Amino acid sequence: MLTVLSGGTGTPKLLRGFKDSEDMAVVVNTAEDIWVSNNKVTPDIDSVLYTLADVIDAEKWWGIRGDTFATHEALKAMGHFEELMIGDKDRATHVLRTELLSYGSTLAEATLELCDIFQVKARVLPMSEEDVTSVIETDKGDMHFQDFWITFHGEPEVKGVKLLGPLVPAPEVMDVLNVSENIVIGPSNPVTSIGPILSLEGVRDVLKVKFVVAVSPFIGDRPVSGPAAKLMKAKGFEPSTKGVAECYKDIVDVFIMDERDATDLSGYDFEVAKFDTLMTDRAKSRALAEFVLSKCV
Repeated sequence: MLTVLSGGTGTPKLLRGFKDSEDMAVVVNTAEDIWVSNNKVTPDIDSVLYTLADVIDAEKWWGIRGDTFATHEALKAMGHFEELMIGDKDRATHVLRTELLSYGSTLAEATLELCDIFQVKARVLPMSEEDVTSVIETDKGDMHFQDFWITFHGEPEVKGVKLLGPLVPAPEVMDVLNVSENIVIGPSNPVTSIGPILSLEGVRDVLKVKFVVAVSPFIGDRPVSGPAAKLMKAKGFEPSTKGVAECYKDIVDVFIMDERDATDLSGYDFEVAKFDTLMTDRAKSRALAEFVLSKCV
């Protein structure tokens, strides 16, 4: 069995490349979850679900392809503010999830129900059933990651990043990690996407005895997307491929970086492999996925 650790943008591009996902679990960051108009929104889980269901809006890498925004615009016209711009079909996912939770389902159970609805074969799991939140400490005050990235467009100076809430993994997460032969750390933000998963009690210890393949979300000193550089610097890591290697050096067996990346990682005790990590289309996603699998045991 293969388990992939995922955030909401870089790793879904990699997941798009896996042809047969029946024997795959995806553990997804939930530290960016937020309640919007009384509905629980799990942005990273939804991006993974929509990608595996082949309905993701691949221009934005969030939301459903071809979605409309009538409800969002109507609420806006009424003077109601929503932190996120939510499409109508996307909102239906949030409504159903919230209803399932109100009936007593766990977030893992609700997510697996959505997997069935979207005909997703992989087992998509939230990292935790607890309310864990990534808080960005900035020159404008502490703020939820969504406020930092969506409301303020990632512009404030970042002084630190902290996790609030009990760092307890969902039981299903430990189950799949324990039975998986290989763990893949996807090319998501090491601080606010992968970092929360690795911060959960027992997760890092399990990965130390598993075969772990990581894909870098950087090319040299430039992140492929998102605010990873600013956040890594705030956590004391060099904002670069080498910084990512430092984040994962105690758990990784194979570290994949882009073929154009000249970073020297010769001093690390893991295999370094190079491949094209810019997944600009489905074929490139598939090629990188196949390369990742070729490095697994």
